Amino acid sequence: MARVLFGTDGIRGVAGQAPLDPATVYCAGIALGKLARLRSPHPEVIIGMDTRESGPWIAGHVAAGLAKAGASARFAGLITTPGVAYLTRTNSFVAGVMISASHNPYQDNGIKIFDHSGYKLADQVEEELESEIFSLLRMSLTPESFSLAEDPGLDESYLRFLISTFPRRLEGWKIVVDCANGAASHLGPALFRRLGAEVTGVACSPDGRNINLNCGALHIDSLREAVLLSQARLGVALDGDADRAILVSPSGKIVDGDAILLISARRLASRGSLSGPHGKPAVVATVMSNLGLEKALARHGISMLRTAVGDRYVLEEMLRQGIDLGGEQSGHVIYHQYATAGDGLLTTLRVIEALMESGSNLDEATQELVPYPQRLRNVRVRTKPPLEDIPEVRQALQRAEAELDGNGRVLLRYSGTELLARVMVEAPDQSLVDLYSSQIAAAIQETIGA
Repeated sequence: MARVLFGTDGIRGVAGQAPLDPATVYCAGIALGKLARLRSPHPEVIIGMDTRESGPWIAGHVAAGLAKAGASARFAGLITTPGVAYLTRTNSFVAGVMISASHNPYQDNGIKIFDHSGYKLADQVEEELESEIFSLLRMSLTPESFSLAEDPGLDESYLRFLISTFPRRLEGWKIVVDCANGAASHLGPALFRRLGAEVTGVACSPDGRNINLNCGALHIDSLREAVLLSQARLGVALDGDADRAILVSPSGKIVDGDAILLISARRLASRGSLSGPHGKPAVVATVMSNLGLEKALARHGISMLRTAVGDRYVLEEMLRQGIDLGGEQSGHVIYHQYATAGDGLLTTLRVIEALMESGSNLDEATQELVPYPQRLRNVRVRTKPPLEDIPEVRQALQRAEAELDGNGRVLLRYSGTELLARVMVEAPDQSLVDLYSSQIAAAIQETIGA
């Protein structure tokens, strides 16, 4: 069954419009409450949110729906997505709900649901919830809402957990934290200050509409400027719900998820604690991770498995293969020893830990990663037939792969939400990247281009 409401990261859309209109949100709360009642006679669900102005009313409608079905809600208030996942699995909550649209602008919002294990709901469970939501919508129920009282002890519990994973002190460290005016606006600076660091906060003043606005993990310029100005040892940019992190080195170098994976994998492998299939060290990345990462890992005897884009798919492969470390170039990194989801704050602690153990700075720790030149071209299309079934596209792809002969990569895929074909080419030389990406894109344009 194809899901309509649930995407790869919960229900997401423009707040106030379907599927995030009051009626659907209320019915989602009822459906989740009914599911919770099947698992516990007196179920309790934790609800958290980021800083979007629509967060409180969405949380209130979810809570009212839960109550209608006989479940109760505890409200964590402003907290990160990984914070909700952690609290769900370490307390008696039957489920956890995070109200967030991650890196999207403030007009958007979303509902992410975790089960008691702290993992996102299985596809089958989401399908069951979706079916129940549509059934409830046909009943034309009048949406209800609660005004929720925040429990401040919940985010404090999460903060203490993060600190417990880092048995060191950060006196003498200058750190710049860009919280994207989002969910970590309080927690991010508080974490590093409690560990003894001198912290400069950037984009830590949310107003309901400035989340991700020219700041955070997708907009690094202001963080980079602050790192250079303050001569900080490290800068970290989080996104709206703080499940990803992009770092900045003392020289202003941008350190993405690929580089973070290399730093952590090297550390774990040197300690003999990097798990993998058949006892051989491995990490999980996606098809978008640079070939330079794969080659750098191989020099340390570490293999790299690739999945489709999405931290959901990374985690599924980690669980399937028994691998404890995985992530995306975009900065979602999962340390399964500690967490069931990507966590930007936890990621930053793990990188600092590696730097302190090695005695290196972030510039030195990333020297080994030499990214291959990469080009991504988007081609607007009329339809989405299998690209490998189009002779002209197949011929252009085969020419490129034959010339690269294993020393580069070509990736063709469609956008999941738009009529776009995406062409990604990596090669040792930029001229080859430009040549092959343009040839393949031209073949797509000539055959199915809009």
